[in-house]
Formats: sequence, structure tokens, C-alpha cells
Amino acid sequence: MPPRKRRSFTAEYKVEAAHRVIDSGRTIAEVARELGLNESLLGEWVKVERRRIAAAETHGEKPLDAAERAELLRLRRQVSELEKDNAFLVKASAYFAALQKNRPGSI
Repeated sequence: MPPRKRRSFTAEYKVEAAHRVIDSGRTIAEVARELGLNESLLGEWVKVERRRIAAAETHGEKPLDAAERAELLRLRRQVSELEKDNAFLVKASAYFAALQKNRPGSI
């Protein structure tokens, strides 16, 4: 039997999974089964997120609520898409500038 491929998770996914436990009051085991994760892995994510929340509160900041986290994720995706679009447009403009330069009769 071939070894299982190691999965990797984004930071956003880890935070959202941890908040499924923290915000809902459900057990780590329930949420881990729902998401198809190992309980100890999800437990570690929950512990890290609780520490982050506590650290934010000690500095007088309030942690993001679910709607703010969702908006932040949406904006990060949008920024990523716009950066890709921008990179494409830079390459396209360089390509067309090179074509223009190589045309007969151009300056």
C-alpha cells in the first residue's frame, strides 16, 4: 500500500477550523470528524488560536469576529487575484512594447 500523501493547510483554513470549535462550543473530536482531520492536529490549531486571542486581548485589541475573518479572507483572495492580473498586464505591455519597437518604420 503506497504511503499517504501529506496534506498541507493554509493559515486561514487552520484559523477557521479552530474557530469552528471555539465559537460553537462543540468538541474538538466532533469538528475533527466533520473535517476529516486528526483530533490532535485540530487540538493544536485550537490551542494556538486561543493563545493568539488571549495575546490580542492583553494588548487591548479585540480579536476578529467571524464576519470580519470572512471579509479578511475575501479581501486577501481579491488582492491575490489583482496581483496576478497586474503581473499579467505588465508582461503583456512589455510584449506589445517589444513588438512595436521591432516594427519597420517605428521610432
